[in-house]
Amino acid sequence: MADCCNDKACAIEALQERQSGTLRIVLAINVVMFFVELGSGLWARSSALLADSLDNLGDAATYGLSIYAVARGPRAKAKVALFKAALILSAGVFVFAQVIYAVVHPGVPVFEMMGIVSLIALGANATCLALLWKHRSEDVNMSSVWECSRNDIASNTAVFIAAGAVWLTDSGWPDIAVGLALAALFLRSAARVTRDALLVMRTPDSPAFIRD
Repeated sequence: MADCCNDKACAIEALQERQSGTLRIVLAINVVMFFVELGSGLWARSSALLADSLDNLGDAATYGLSIYAVARGPRAKAKVALFKAALILSAGVFVFAQVIYAVVHPGVPVFEMMGIVSLIALGANATCLALLWKHRSEDVNMSSVWECSRNDIASNTAVFIAAGAVWLTDSGWPDIAVGLALAALFLRSAARVTRDALLVMRTPDSPAFIRD
């Protein structure tokens, strides 16, 4: 029995080390992309790019918290997931405010910059998604990280589509529409992570998994 318990402890420790290693890589990627998209968004006057940069900043904070939560129990992981939900909610509110500002102060973003940077971000986040794939159903901590990464792919794709629409219409409205859609996506994700984290907190002895 002792050998069995030791084997289980070793297996859990190995899993936690793999999770931490993956999270450190995706954390570094998101920090770099935050600065790239923030500078590009300001230069291009794009609400969608600015929203995407803030999403990367929130993800970086999320991954940092997830590294902390890796070795914790289900209840602690659920509490961290709730904090992540608050970060996602904040991003959604900020993006909505950016949309309102863009409506009040209309302009045409630089679509070339939007398109190029969104493709770079898409490649970076696709790498993160691939790295996180194997961890997506391991526990509430990694599942909430997976949720954030999956949102990133949708965000990058939406910004690229918006760049094309801005080019076709010579208008800033596609950029505004994508910003509004991203805000809605963030709010939905925050609600989902909150729901599943609260479920784990109510039943801390059950497996802390989230459905895809």
